[in-house]
Amino acid sequence: MSRKFQCKAVPSTWLEHNGRRLDCGPYMSGAIEAKELLKKHRTEPLGSLTAGQNGGIFNGPRFPRIYVDDPERGVPFLGSTDILDADLSSISLLSKKQVEGNPALVVDEGWTLITCSGTIGRMAYARSDMKGMAGSQHFMRVVPNPEKIKPGYLYAYLSGRFGVPIVVSGTYGAIIQHIEPHHIADLPVPRLKAVENQAHDLVQQAAKLRVEASELISRQVKVLEEEIAGGPIVWEHKKPQAFSIETKTISGFLSRLDAFHHIGFVGEAEKKARVPLIPISDVADALRPPIFKRVHVQDGGYEFLGGSDVMTMGQKSNERISARTKNIEKFVVKPGQILFQCVGQRYGIFGRPTLANRNLIGKAVSEHQIRIIPHDTRDAGYISIYLATEFGLRFLLKHSSGTSIPVLQEDGARKISIYWPDAGHRHAISKIAEKAWENRALAVELEDEARALVERAIEEGAR
Repeated sequence: MSRKFQCKAVPSTWLEHNGRRLDCGPYMSGAIEAKELLKKHRTEPLGSLTAGQNGGIFNGPRFPRIYVDDPERGVPFLGSTDILDADLSSISLLSKKQVEGNPALVVDEGWTLITCSGTIGRMAYARSDMKGMAGSQHFMRVVPNPEKIKPGYLYAYLSGRFGVPIVVSGTYGAIIQHIEPHHIADLPVPRLKAVENQAHDLVQQAAKLRVEASELISRQVKVLEEEIAGGPIVWEHKKPQAFSIETKTISGFLSRLDAFHHIGFVGEAEKKARVPLIPISDVADALRPPIFKRVHVQDGGYEFLGGSDVMTMGQKSNERISARTKNIEKFVVKPGQILFQCVGQRYGIFGRPTLANRNLIGKAVSEHQIRIIPHDTRDAGYISIYLATEFGLRFLLKHSSGTSIPVLQEDGARKISIYWPDAGHRHAISKIAEKAWENRALAVELEDEARALVERAIEEGAR
């Protein structure tokens, strides 16, 4: 496999200013260039702009985790990848007693969260719906002092083209990289009075849109679940499991003999449904693009997202694939499609729906995401909400197969049972879902605008 090598001329003054450091990483990443450019501005060290415990920059503590299923006894627990996700409704629950005994676990609104192990420097702005959640030791918390700096501006700077390279330049480790709070305590933060308030407002607006989107979806999911069940629901089986069954009931088995397909996690949903259900193939088609040879390109082609990329807030990727890829039209997301992961563990993102919005349409997505294509695009939002319900998820998983790495194929996806009320009801729900997903797209644009605003001010020398 050929590799593309990069060459870069480094002024001798950069070597002098950085202790004659000779490893290429900081110079190639842009960290040194960023520091040189920031010398044109008045800056303050990050540590002087933070407040709270551990100097305002700290990791979560290491501890043996006790997970629970009951929301009354648990607190949502954010891992380093969870902080990047658009949907936090299905994350694991950590024992409430553990969290109460260790307040350093708790995340608050307005913090900048930075992954500090493995893939370094991915960031998220803590929204109001993350307030009170617990977090792992694999991401750092940067707690801004609101009397000294606007939280949204600090996030826009740190997560932008100048902040990220400087953060990443402090990493250590050859195989599994790490970064510690003291590595970024002296990170220079430019004071750009002309744009700080505006950047903060844009980031805050983006955070509010994301919270509103999640609330809109969760509210519709709850209402639809109770409509299907005829009232409030108490689920007994919380996760996919396999159960034994007596041989006298074997006549109920048709083409599938695995217990998971019939009872327990799936069977409970069938028993609780009080409304007529139809195969989703009556109202939509399913498409799983074929496995293909990926030809990556530097420019042109299509931005290419994996399944986990689709689930993130930004829905972005640095990878691109050639426009000449065979069957490329099947990979490109189109309006009205609903996507969900169809390969992987049933406990994770498997089956979690994404409604195509303007941030995703036109991008290529891997074959690990099935597309549900409604016969009428006005039903796309409704289908996405239904698949987000416990009924939708369980009926979807019912037709997956495999134990170590389960898979749902097109034929199985077409057999998903769906509740199909009258058109007026469906389309009303669809409009709410569309608004929620467009809010998420707008939030991405607002954050990008905030970062661009800060970057222009740094480049132009504004103060």
